[in-house]
This record gives sequence, structure tokens and C-alpha cells, in this order.
Amino acid sequence: MRDDETLEEIARLPKVELHLHLEGAAPPAFVRGLAAEKRVDLGRIFRADGGYAFEGFGPFLSVYEAATSVIDGPEDYARLVRAVLETAAAADVVYCETFVSPDFCGGGDVAAWREHVAAMREAADAAERDLGVTMRGVVTCVRHFGPDRARRAARCAAETAGDWITGFGMGGDEAAGEQKDFAWAFDCAREAGLGLTTHAGEWRGPDEVRAALDHLRVSRIGHGVRAAEDPALLERLAEDGVVLEVCPGSNVALGVAPRLDAHPIATLRDAGVKVTVSTDDPPFFHTDMRAEYIGLARAFGWDAGDFDALARTALDAAFCDADTRARVARRLTGDERA
Repeated sequence: MRDDETLEEIARLPKVELHLHLEGAAPPAFVRGLAAEKRVDLGRIFRADGGYAFEGFGPFLSVYEAATSVIDGPEDYARLVRAVLETAAAADVVYCETFVSPDFCGGGDVAAWREHVAAMREAADAAERDLGVTMRGVVTCVRHFGPDRARRAARCAAETAGDWITGFGMGGDEAAGEQKDFAWAFDCAREAGLGLTTHAGEWRGPDEVRAALDHLRVSRIGHGVRAAEDPALLERLAEDGVVLEVCPGSNVALGVAPRLDAHPIATLRDAGVKVTVSTDDPPFFHTDMRAEYIGLARAFGWDAGDFDALARTALDAAFCDADTRARVARRLTGDERA
């Protein structure tokens, strides 16, 4: 058990987060406020204490989509970016990548998507100046919306690829379809020069991770924790340098792992797999990056050096240009605080 002073030192370390769903990071108060402004009754999705109300992954997706329903239009998304980055900065995050979906930002229409991207980027740039945290956008298709809508999302991503939209991925219900069904969308994003990631190995087993590598040729895997069940897959991940975006608090909250000290992140790391730490949908799982660090330090005895290594692994895997990477690297050492 770490003493309180050591845990506080670990909690204050600068952090890099790669797996953060923008709408899923919306504080409940933010969503309640928007709902009130728009006179939409969302009382059913909140608990008495104000948090989101759900049990299990299916209900989580339903509550997530209900919350997202009141976040509509470029101005709402700009406000959301600011709220999310204020929370990130309070947890000492210096760089984060957020998953954003054209399905929620303009319904897959390229023109509407451009307006949303412009608004989100403007808010992110202002937050970087004010708060010292850099954000980049990773466009995601939604798996349970199907391959056709994924193609539309990929076209939106390709049309806005650049120094703010830097990646493409897939979220949603892992039980819907197969990774290979979305190969066209990922090929389109790859041709546009975007970094690639996909959710795999959270609910389905190691073969789902293997399918993502074989058919989508991604460099990062969202979650990927079920890979710990397959020694051959662990060896492949380690040898190929595939990076896992691990979200321990999310996994425990949803029952992927029974408790934090039984989470496979240590097994993955001990096998030489490159792992990073993220929050996924933090207010849904009552977490933030500080809480993730403190929990892992308590569960596995990791020290500041371990967490510094995790942050550097995440920065090396980030979908950003060399200048941004160098600037963030200086923040990790305390040489630059924007």
C-alpha cells in the first residue's frame, strides 16, 4: 500500500490519454443543463445523486445515446469540448485524443461535419492556450450502426484529415458484425493518412483482437484486455509493437474485470505489450486520470517511474505530428507548461 503523500505525487504527474469518447466524457451537469435549455426530459438517465443511471453494457449504450441526443450542433460541441478539457486539465492531462463521430455531428453529412470540426477545433485551441492541455480528434464509426454508415464516417474523416483530425477508429457494440465488415472504411482512412485504432477484445475474446490486426491493420487497439488470455497473441502484440488503450476503471465498472487488482493490465505489461491508461467515458464510471493512476498504484505497487513510462508510451503512440509530440514531451518533463 502506497502512503498518501506518494499517491498524491503520482496523481499529480502529467498524463497522456488516448481513449476518451467526447460525448461519454460529458459531465452529467452539462447534459442536464443542455436538456433543461432545450426542454427535454432526460430524468430517466440520472440517478438520485445526479450521476448516470445504468447497469451493464447494453443499458450503458442506451443511456450514452440518450445523453448524446441533446448535444446537437457545432455550438453545443464547442461547449462540450471546453467542459471536457477543463476536467482533463484538472486531472493534469497534458495531451488527449477524443473520439468524435460524424453520426452524432451532422448525421454523416460532410458539410455539417466540417462545421462541427471547426467549432470543436476552435474550442480546443482556446483551451490549450488557457489550460495547457492539447486535444486531437479521432473520428469513429459506430459498429452497431453498420458498415454503410461507417463508410460515410470514413469519408468525413478523409475530408477533414489534417493536424487536428488525426485518426480514425471504431467504437460501439462489439457483438455487432465482424471487424472485417469495416475494412473499406479503414482503408479509406488509411489512404487519407490517418492513424488507425479500433475497439476489440473488451467483450469478445482474443480472436477479436487478432481479427482487428488482420483485417483492419490498426496500430492501436481500444481496450484489448482479453488478449491476456492468449500467450501467442501476447507475443504477437509485443513483437509488432501494437499499443493497447487500456481503460481499467471502465473495465471494472462494466464487469470486464471483477476488480482492479485482478485487471489484466499488469499481465499485458509484464508480457512486453505496450499499454496505456485512459478513462473511456469517465463520468459514467466515476473516474478521471488521477483516479486511474491512484487505483493502479494501489493495486500493483507501481511508482512514478512506471507511470512516466506509461505516459511516454502513450505519447509515442499518439496520432499527432512531430512538433506536437515534441511540445507535449517537454510538458511531461516540466520544461514547458502552456
